[in-house]
Amino acid sequence: MPLTQEQKKQYKSIGHQLKPVLIVADNGLTEGVLGELERALNDHELIKVQLRIAEREDRLAVISELCQASRADLVQVIGKMALLYRKNPKPNKNLSNISRYSGL
Repeated sequence: MPLTQEQKKQYKSIGHQLKPVLIVADNGLTEGVLGELERALNDHELIKVQLRIAEREDRLAVISELCQASRADLVQVIGKMALLYRKNPKPNKNLSNISRYSGL
């Protein structure tokens, strides 16, 4: 189910405070990157991804692949940063960025 505008607004405000937990460089989407993406989404639900790719079209293609591979929703893209969200049915309250920052 796609995110509502209200959810996106809330997640953008949370994401503003986050540091990137995943960096994708010129090697693209390797097994290690996809494994780390899966772990990060399971733990944190809302993550910031930094893309160290020069061409804008290439960055957007990699973001699209990340979302498809992880079944995550794209919240926002600003320059070389992307904010991804995937709901965890049993989130860890200490690790989930949604749980930790929702009381702002």
